[in-house]
Amino acid sequence: MDDRELKREQLIEKVKTLSPFELKDELINLAKKSERKGVRVLLNAGRGNPNWTASTPRQSFFTLGQFAVHESQRVWCDGDLAGMPEKQGIYDRFKAYYNERKDVEGIELLDKIIDYGIEKHNFEPDSWVFELVDGIIGDNYPVPDRMLIRIEKVVREYLIKEMGGNLKDATQDLFAVEGGTAAMCYIFDSLIANYLMNKGDKLALMVPIFTPYIDIPDLPRYKFDVVEVRASSMSEEGRHTWQYPKEELDKLADPSIKALCIVNPSNPPSVAMDEESMNYLKKIVEEKNPNLIIITDDVYGTFADNFKSLMVTMPFNTLGVYSFSKYFGVTGWRLGVIALAKDNIFNKLISELPNDKKDIIAERYSSLTTEPEKIKFIDRIVADSRQVALNHTAGLSTPLQVQMAIFSIFALLDSDNRYKEKTKSICRKRKQLLYDNLIGLPIKVDPHSTSYYNQYDLLIWAKMKYGKDFARYLEKERDVIEFLFELAERHSIVLLNGGGFEGPTWSIRVSLANLKDEQYIEIGKAINNLFDEYARDWKESR
Repeated sequence: MDDRELKREQLIEKVKTLSPFELKDELINLAKKSERKGVRVLLNAGRGNPNWTASTPRQSFFTLGQFAVHESQRVWCDGDLAGMPEKQGIYDRFKAYYNERKDVEGIELLDKIIDYGIEKHNFEPDSWVFELVDGIIGDNYPVPDRMLIRIEKVVREYLIKEMGGNLKDATQDLFAVEGGTAAMCYIFDSLIANYLMNKGDKLALMVPIFTPYIDIPDLPRYKFDVVEVRASSMSEEGRHTWQYPKEELDKLADPSIKALCIVNPSNPPSVAMDEESMNYLKKIVEEKNPNLIIITDDVYGTFADNFKSLMVTMPFNTLGVYSFSKYFGVTGWRLGVIALAKDNIFNKLISELPNDKKDIIAERYSSLTTEPEKIKFIDRIVADSRQVALNHTAGLSTPLQVQMAIFSIFALLDSDNRYKEKTKSICRKRKQLLYDNLIGLPIKVDPHSTSYYNQYDLLIWAKMKYGKDFARYLEKERDVIEFLFELAERHSIVLLNGGGFEGPTWSIRVSLANLKDEQYIEIGKAINNLFDEYARDWKESR
């Protein structure tokens, strides 16, 4: 073994302990070196950031901003200084503004959005337009701090519709937050602050799962005892369905498991939980573990056909997290919500705490009200997000809430789901292009797949293409990290290892959202060629 091979082996051994996203950085560095040596372009399919953006609602947002500035200058204007928008008559002034500027990009949708709030939700016209205008100007703290009143109503309508629920039955309160990642941080902190979870308690994870859900429970503050519920179901042909068999779901019957985290549809398999599994889970909770706290992260729900979230099928037990980032291409905006039904397990468990813990919690929130015991859990999350003492400045910035409302009504107005079907077709086309070049691995038709990512188990492909002996060779003699390194070094392609998401060791994740269509042909060919090269090495070694 020469020095270069030795250094390579040492590097591979070193990075085996890294998370997928830490490993991704190492692979990017390697791919960049390879890119500089030749004419290849770095293809980073390890990222989940989509390469599309919803343009029309953005036009409406910026057009609303121009109207809002006019409104502030109407009050008074002194050079660069202007006043604060006024509510009285603002609806009529907007209509006049609209009639004078019907050719301005985005204004047609903006007019429909304003009419939608008035006609569908019976908003008083001046109050609705003023909330949008004052919100986009951003001259006041969010009031209420949890979410602006009318904006919460339209975002709730969008959310419940996309999560497969019925608005008439929905009672969810929303807390607008800085994306799904902020939601995760706030939720875990409030669970601890309110003694709903204690250090060392059992937490179940539906795996494979987004790696922060694996890493957060291991932090010194939490040190939760993690129980993995594995999506280990296999089809008759021996391929992963990424569903949860009953024997795995049965683990949740243990009442010592206090909470469950799920990403649905999953990441990285990108498959929604099927109805049979959801019904079985519901039965387990109702009959065996009724106090189970469920946290569902449904950011990919809009990419699944006929999606249903646990937040609508099991609202009493489930707190929902949703981010606008992937669907509308707004990862940089940081738009997300926490959703919790008014009648929920969190409030119930808090009311049943022993008196000594109730006293501690009451003291924590005593600066907010004389009756801290009556504060709902979702409002406790709001307070905890600002260390309670800064609760008066809590809440997502108002311009971001306005953009969230515009995205929501844009989707609600799209009764034919034209936008949704376009985003789905982008991912599905890329998936097909990739599979077309993975020789011996036919595409798997799955009504629950979103096709936003695809997770490939190379051992299953090995068995299908070359037989069990080749699969055993890979397990014994080679390493999936080596495979990823060679893709980066020789082809400037960056993928993630599925094992880092607590998936099968020899699985790899490809994001189907963030590269050009034709680049997935290149990725498919590179994976296939490298795989064939491993097979040739195996045959020569026999």
